[in-house]
Amino acid sequence: MAAMSEEAGSDDLAAWLERWRVEAGGLQWDHPFDTVTAGEGAQRRWFPGGTLNAAVNCLDRHLPGRAGQVAVHWEGEPGDRRSLTYADLHAEVCAAAAGLTGLGVGAGDRVAIYLGLIPEAVTMMLACARIGAVHALVPSALPVEALADRLALVQPRVLVTSDAAWRHGVLLPLKARADEALAALGSVEATVVVRRAGLDITWYEGDVAYPDLLSAGRAGVDPVAVPSDHPLLVMHLANRQGRPTGVVHGTGGYLAAAAALHRHALTTAPDDIVFCAIELAWAGQSQGVYGPLVSGATTVLYEGMLDTPRRTRTWEIVDRYGVNTFLATPSAVRKLRSWGDAGPGELGLDSLRLVVTGGERLDAGSFDWLAKEVTRGRAVVADGWGQLEQGGLVTITPTPPGASGPPDPGLDVVGPDGTPAPPGVTGDMIVRRPWPATFVALEGGRSPEEYWGPHPGLYATGDWARREPDGAVVCLGRQDPMISVSGQLVSLAELAEVLRDHPFVRAADVRRIETGEVPDIVAYVVLESGVAPDADVDAELVAHVHDTIGGLARPSRIVHVESLPGDS
Repeated sequence: MAAMSEEAGSDDLAAWLERWRVEAGGLQWDHPFDTVTAGEGAQRRWFPGGTLNAAVNCLDRHLPGRAGQVAVHWEGEPGDRRSLTYADLHAEVCAAAAGLTGLGVGAGDRVAIYLGLIPEAVTMMLACARIGAVHALVPSALPVEALADRLALVQPRVLVTSDAAWRHGVLLPLKARADEALAALGSVEATVVVRRAGLDITWYEGDVAYPDLLSAGRAGVDPVAVPSDHPLLVMHLANRQGRPTGVVHGTGGYLAAAAALHRHALTTAPDDIVFCAIELAWAGQSQGVYGPLVSGATTVLYEGMLDTPRRTRTWEIVDRYGVNTFLATPSAVRKLRSWGDAGPGELGLDSLRLVVTGGERLDAGSFDWLAKEVTRGRAVVADGWGQLEQGGLVTITPTPPGASGPPDPGLDVVGPDGTPAPPGVTGDMIVRRPWPATFVALEGGRSPEEYWGPHPGLYATGDWARREPDGAVVCLGRQDPMISVSGQLVSLAELAEVLRDHPFVRAADVRRIETGEVPDIVAYVVLESGVAPDADVDAELVAHVHDTIGGLARPSRIVHVESLPGDS
């Protein structure tokens, strides 16, 4: 990742803003924006004065030339498949939007979407956008307790769920979990239910079958033009102080950034096909839904786990749909590699031109495996950097031949005093140029000051990084490491901090240990003098973490040690 000059001068900033004026001009605006940006830091807003609609930009404006083009290829874990053209998806979104309106949902209201990765999830996202409602995707793996916490934070007017979701050959009972979670909430007025698996469920007052929602809205509804900074969606970060943080993204800046990255970095032709194998509730909605659709492209969505029912399933999907760009996390790549160094075997993958990994550093062995065994030297393997606070993926290095490259956010490395760190020295990774998809608000455990406070005038990413002699910036990972446990992000640093607060504990560290499909969260603990390690102490410490943080944030194992680095 190339670093820009140490100071983003006025000429540089003017050119940067002009670039975004051009990028935003590629969107359809109901009312043109007055200026590119206004304000500073957390108060900065993009394209003020402009109004637009996200669903119109993803669907309606493409219909004259792309009505018959496939917008979404979808494949279910059991093997069922659907392909929706832009016309198909538009018709269903319009009906669902009108159905939501009939349930009393309007601009600014919130809708929680607790579904597996099925076409209806995309439909409901865009249906919310069409009427100016705000959607929050909830990972289908969340169990009841964590789901209740998430819904309490989101405060949705309507919940969308399904009878069940497929995951690794097992049906997750989403509706039953939702019913239990909703028992303690009073804000949800209706639950829309998709029949995915034919599982027996209990129906309650306020439950609406998805076909009935569509039937009630067949007349459609006009799209609602909203201000550029009107909330489009909420993503969620790791639990802090017992609550996840909701990251609220505005409409105009988020769409402009997603479209620019898709057009200039992830694809080399308008009809390229993208397969984003990343959790939909995280960056998957940016790179797997909004980015491709706002650009008029085709996206591939897969419901299940990458090894179900065969360990070649991922490569079969790439080959079957002629995927040009494949995105995955490094942990998913390592899992794919662990199933056999031969990779896709006899499958050609001739269409594949770009593989992007992001979310953490990709190790050299996995990089070489992707380059030699998977793509066979025919595709670019790129390192992506981004974060949910900035809308998902921000930049990739290198870009494929024929791509102009994404707008450069100005990644740099600075020391504690904010001055540039010398090459080879680890420091804070910062963003010098303002980024359109940066959150417009945070809800829950975190504050904007965590990002704008450490280095005034600069955006602190919370990552460690190092600048190479050639000027490239290498991201070394999170300063506060996070992992996913059943769809919930957990902060390892906060787990350790909570353990250290217990009177039994003198020192503690928490690590992620890869042991299988679900990582172990292992707590290494030094007990105070006079406290003997036993099962009761372990149970007390686990209960303390659970009571303090909530959700799924708790160690799966406690290992007692004599000392830890830094323990005195």
